[in-house]
Amino acid sequence: MGRFDGATVLITGAAGGLGQGACRRFAAEGARLVLSDIDTDALDRFATTLDTETATLAGNIADEALSEALVKLAVERFGRLDVAVNNAGIAQSFVRLPQVSSDEARRIFEIDLFGVFYAMKHQIPQMERQFKANGRGGVIVNIASVAGLVGAPKLSVYAAAKHGVVGLTKSAAAEYATKGVRVNAICPAHTRTKMVDDFVKLSGAPEALALSELARGVPMKRVGEVPEIVEAMLFAADPKNTFMTGHSLAVDGGIGAI
Repeated sequence: MGRFDGATVLITGAAGGLGQGACRRFAAEGARLVLSDIDTDALDRFATTLDTETATLAGNIADEALSEALVKLAVERFGRLDVAVNNAGIAQSFVRLPQVSSDEARRIFEIDLFGVFYAMKHQIPQMERQFKANGRGGVIVNIASVAGLVGAPKLSVYAAAKHGVVGLTKSAAAEYATKGVRVNAICPAHTRTKMVDDFVKLSGAPEALALSELARGVPMKRVGEVPEIVEAMLFAADPKNTFMTGHSLAVDGGIGAI
């Protein structure tokens, strides 16, 4: 038996690196999936590769209507919502704060912070209703960043948005600690996803050198790998992990230790 046999798991940003990794692992553990991504074609193609019951709805997480529709889809298709992994997000240009355009800053806040707010706003009431009905609520896992725990030079707006995600996580966890909803955040350091690959290409440096630059402040001296971050997601969502809420779990190669 898998850890999530029969559970309904909602994952945003499902067609990206972390999203795909999470989908495959939750599916392997028996979950039914409700998936979303802004890239309709990529989402549909990826969904066909998954060996589990799957429902999809493409859209922009910065649009609150999408979060409401995803919860409705989960309930209509599978009867309930057990786990929500709020993973959709974007990075910013790697520049000092005054060089970030106001339009770019607004877009980062709309997707990385407001997107998580909208998601939780609609996920939490459904999970609370389930808890009142049968004692089984739900779990929310927000994908923040180590930049949500410390300062991040040349990623100021991204860091501010991710600090906001950590704040939402802690606040919601406290509000719903006795109402059947656990809320935690995963805070990865740079991880080998498309975001990192794009940075490597834009840097113009040889791949090994660019990755070394990203990992310069990491005690392990490397970037993270998708399976390492996904494992933390499953730990946070594990139905046996019932006493952890309001926690921001750093998966950062030791950055928080120095």
